[in-house]
Amino acid sequence: MYLMNKNVVFAVTAFIGCLHVAALDVAPCKDAAEFRRVGTLVPRSSPDPVDDQWMIGCEVLDRDFAKFSAYKDYLPQLGIRSIRLQGGWAKCEKEKGKYDFSWLDEPVNFALAHGMNPVLETDYGNPIYKGGGGHDLAAGFPHGEEGLAAWDRWVDALSRHFAGRVRDWLMWNEPDIGWNEPLKDDPDAVGRHKPDAIAAFNVRTARIIRKNIPDARIAGLSVCSTNPKLHEDCYKAFGKDIGLFWRFIYHGYEDAPEKSYANVEELQALCAKYAPHATLWQGENGAPSEMPGDGLALNHIAWSEISQAKWDMRRMLGDFVRKIPSSVFTICDYYHPGRGIGCYGLLRADSARNVIGVKRAFAAVRNVATVFDSELLRVERRVSSPENSLQLWEFQRRGAPLFVFWTTGEWMFEKGAWRMAYRRPGDSLEKRPAVISWPGAPLEEPVWVDLLTGDVREFRRPA
Repeated sequence: MYLMNKNVVFAVTAFIGCLHVAALDVAPCKDAAEFRRVGTLVPRSSPDPVDDQWMIGCEVLDRDFAKFSAYKDYLPQLGIRSIRLQGGWAKCEKEKGKYDFSWLDEPVNFALAHGMNPVLETDYGNPIYKGGGGHDLAAGFPHGEEGLAAWDRWVDALSRHFAGRVRDWLMWNEPDIGWNEPLKDDPDAVGRHKPDAIAAFNVRTARIIRKNIPDARIAGLSVCSTNPKLHEDCYKAFGKDIGLFWRFIYHGYEDAPEKSYANVEELQALCAKYAPHATLWQGENGAPSEMPGDGLALNHIAWSEISQAKWDMRRMLGDFVRKIPSSVFTICDYYHPGRGIGCYGLLRADSARNVIGVKRAFAAVRNVATVFDSELLRVERRVSSPENSLQLWEFQRRGAPLFVFWTTGEWMFEKGAWRMAYRRPGDSLEKRPAVISWPGAPLEEPVWVDLLTGDVREFRRPA
């Protein structure tokens, strides 16, 4: 590794790094001379107080798949401001007309006490009512006179209870599962909600929240699909009520995170067309750390802690450079009875829902949140590289240049055209040389930050 006037030769790793000149907090390392490692990135001691970029998932408490008390003390250490919670109607109202929000008060109050922003999602249904809808993922909406009236009362009670504490609200999670399949006659069957039903239920819910919290920031859709037709049909179905929503959420799991961005670019154009006041929000994405897991997203792949950490970083940074607010799924493994352990967590948990370890993804996500905060400014890119598979972006932090880079795959010539073949992250930590060209002033005392480990290494001029 060495420094020249305009070109920097560095090691591109299978994980992610950034090159930075100044203004990062670095703990010194005694063995820097031998290993050219000058220290370790000092993670944030608290969340960025004005950050609206990052969110960490604290889901599934509504179904008792996880215990907040088991992992809560790790949350402030992560440096992420917003936490995603699910409202859990069936857990709030076990007896008709009697609401117990104490289990939700615990994470909401903890978040507020530690400078975090609780984000509350309105789902799922409640089987104690006729037409109350299903209480788990892919469930049908509440329906019929009794079911809808009970839903309205719960949303009203929920939003009144958290008025003054929760400003950010999300709609029913992934209502679009199976949306393009034939509808079943049974309205309580697995969702398969069409766009008009999704939009109508979003509007119904948002109006109640807005009545009790006039300044609420409400995110619509919360759909798992990035299919542009689904999104456009939903936008059309909203009509004038589209103004209720400040963001629109998609998920979009892919084995290589970058595969989703072709569709996301179309979604950005649709949002600008139908809701120019709003922006997109990647509201749930993550990778498992192993298989088999609970059989849900990406569970057909033999993941590891290293590939999970690299996936999470590639998703976070891919969203950041595209100015898309981004959520990591999830803080802790969860136990789903009948399915097993969902091992998407940054923390490892057992079937008793106790934390038994910290995964490599925890430090990796924390490192990204530490560097890529509200102080970082996107600038017109002047940096370049002949390494054609390299993702390379330029920023400034407190006036100093910062470059972030990672590899995603390779270019392939197929059917008369070149295309990028994105590869999912693997377990390799192999390094290979690459060159960055930057036409600015010579870099002074640059450092390379390995975002997987937090190691900070110096660049030296050749002897």
